Amino acid sequence: MSSSKTSISARTLVLASCVLIPLLFTACPKDNVPVKSRVGVSTAKPAPTKPIPTIAPAFNGERAMQHVRQQLDIGPRPPDTIALGKTRDYIINELKSYGLRVSTDEFTAKTPLGDKRMVNVIGDIPGETKDVVAIASHYDTKFYDDMRFVGANDPAASVATLLELARVLGNSKEKPKLTYRVIFFDGEEALCEGWDECSKPDEPDNTYGSRRYVSQLKAQGDLQRARALILLDMMGYTKLELGRDPSSTRWLQDIIWQTGRELGYAKVFVDRQEGVGGDDHEPFLDVGIPAVDMIQLNSYPYWHKADDDFDKISGDSMKIVGDTVLASLPRIVSYVLANGG
Repeated sequence: MSSSKTSISARTLVLASCVLIPLLFTACPKDNVPVKSRVGVSTAKPAPTKPIPTIAPAFNGERAMQHVRQQLDIGPRPPDTIALGKTRDYIINELKSYGLRVSTDEFTAKTPLGDKRMVNVIGDIPGETKDVVAIASHYDTKFYDDMRFVGANDPAASVATLLELARVLGNSKEKPKLTYRVIFFDGEEALCEGWDECSKPDEPDNTYGSRRYVSQLKAQGDLQRARALILLDMMGYTKLELGRDPSSTRWLQDIIWQTGRELGYAKVFVDRQEGVGGDDHEPFLDVGIPAVDMIQLNSYPYWHKADDDFDKISGDSMKIVGDTVLASLPRIVSYVLANGG
C-alpha cells in the first residue's frame, strides 16, 4: 500500500425492511494519492434492502483464529517461496474440504527481483447463473530481507476470514442466485520496500495476482460476468474500525456499511475516510467492475512491522467482518439483479 495501511455472541436477527440511503461522503486518499476516474462505477441509489437472513452454520471467530495461527506457524510467506507454497496447499485443502470447486492459475510475474512464480487460488460455490460475486484477499506477505515479518493482520487475518466465509457459504443448503467466488491473490505486496518505489509505466511492482486475474477475465470474455468484488485486507485488528475508501464503488460500500450498522456494529463501520493509495480492488475498478475495499490501514500502528503478530488480531473482529459480509451478500445480489442482472 502507498500509505500506512472483535467472537460476538450469536444473535437472532429479525429486522424490518428499510431503504438504504447512500451517505454523502467525499474525500481524498491519505498522502494526496490521486483517485483515478473509474469506468462504470455506479452512483445510483441501491434497491430497497430486505430483512437480514440468518445463515447457518454461523461464522466462527475461533476457527478463523486457528487459520491465522496455521499461517504464522509457517513464518514469512513472500511470493515464490516454499513457505507460501505450504500456505497455498493449506488454503486449497481447506476449500476442498468445504466442498468448493477449486482451481489455480499459475503465472510468471516479472518483478524488480527477477521472474517470480505466482499462483492465484479460486474457489467457487456455484449459483443459478455463472455471474459472479467475488470475495478476495491476498495471501502473500511483504518481502523483507532484514526483518522477520509474519503478517498476522496483513494478510493472515483476511485469509482466515475468507476461509471461514468459504466454509459457511460452502455448507449452505440454499443455492445462491449468483455464483459466489473466493479468490486468494498472490503477489499483492510490492517486492521493493515502497509500494511504487520500483514501479515502471504499465509495470507496477504490486497487485500482480489481481492484475493477472482481471487480464484473464478479459482474455476469456468474462468481464461482464464479474458483478462485484469485496476485498478483505487488514481487517482483524483488536481495535477494529473500518473507514470508507473513497475509490470504492459507492452503492456496494453503502450496502455493506448499512448492513454492519444494522447488525450492531456502528462503531466499526464509520464514515471517516480510509486513505488507500492502491490495493487489489483497483484492477477491477479500472475495467468497470464494482469493487469495495474493507481495510483498516491508517489507524493500524503495526503495518509492515515485526510487531504485526498474533496478539494484534481478534476472532471478534474477524467475526464482525464475516457476519457483515454474509448478511450483505443477498442484498448485493438483489441490487445486481435489479440493475441489469
